[in-house]
Amino acid sequence: MTDDMLREADPYRPEVMQHLDGADQDLLDDIVAERRPSRLRRFAGPIAAAAAVTAVVTVATLQSRPGNSPVAEPAASASASPAIALKAVEDSPRMLIQEPGWKATTVYGFAGQSGTIRFADGDRELEFDWYPASAYDSYYQDRLDVSPPVAVTVDGMAGNRFTYSPSDFAVMLKPRNGLFVEMRTGPTGWTPESFAATLTHIRQVDARTFLAAMPPEIVTPERAGSAADKVLVDIPLPPGFTKAALQDLGANDPYQFGAEVTKVVGCGWIADWKRARAAGNEVEVKRAQNAMESSHHWQVLNQMNAAGEWPESFWEIADSMAEGRLVSGSEESLEC
Repeated sequence: MTDDMLREADPYRPEVMQHLDGADQDLLDDIVAERRPSRLRRFAGPIAAAAAVTAVVTVATLQSRPGNSPVAEPAASASASPAIALKAVEDSPRMLIQEPGWKATTVYGFAGQSGTIRFADGDRELEFDWYPASAYDSYYQDRLDVSPPVAVTVDGMAGNRFTYSPSDFAVMLKPRNGLFVEMRTGPTGWTPESFAATLTHIRQVDARTFLAAMPPEIVTPERAGSAADKVLVDIPLPPGFTKAALQDLGANDPYQFGAEVTKVVGCGWIADWKRARAAGNEVEVKRAQNAMESSHHWQVLNQMNAAGEWPESFWEIADSMAEGRLVSGSEESLEC
């Protein structure tokens, strides 16, 4: 992903925030307030998808299998080892708010060069976003249009604070180990004094401490196997699928984990459908179409539907396959 694409993926860049009004501003406010990690393509339809920063998942090699009905292949056991669990986050600068009252509510990523974690304490929210260091200069130039930078230090790490409003702040830490972190407050509950005080409680921690601090509902790598069993309970699996493909998804809240798992499954069925079409195997073409069409009844997608747009996007792809075509941008939307 290029620096320009990363920059376009930033919903808080000044030219967006400063030139909206009316319905456009209301929509942006709703997105930011309700689900700030809106960069993910999983919250937009495959045709009009917003630019995204998200981890790329490797899909297992697919194998041909005769038959004309979707069958759930036995999923190999894949409880992550401690080494795998730590590896998934150890390359990122892991940061926690070590002050009573704060809890991680939204988590995704940490399997590559990006990740997001949002903490909440009453009506206050503080989100941490990780980006590749190569994008730092373009983000910094954008923030200069917000306000003059004010030098700050967070747990010994140098950075700059930018002020969007008397209750809205961001801190960009300078790149370390190929990544940089931006912290952004939520829309309510903050003052300059309270933000400055909270910054003094932010600590960089080791991978074990970071994972241990995640609440039980967050799917960390060592929990991925049992969480995947629940997600996959009524999902027909593509040939060659194993849960090993889900070991390196990092740490995710339930919504994000559901999106990641169904993404792997969807990519598998799309690949099988394309292979069968190229081979002229109508039986296997129909099998893949039936499997994807059944997604309208998958428990996980129906549970997720009220919280975001990923299910609707997935169903649009499934419906196009049922019609014998693949809607433009489907594989890009799923990051197959």
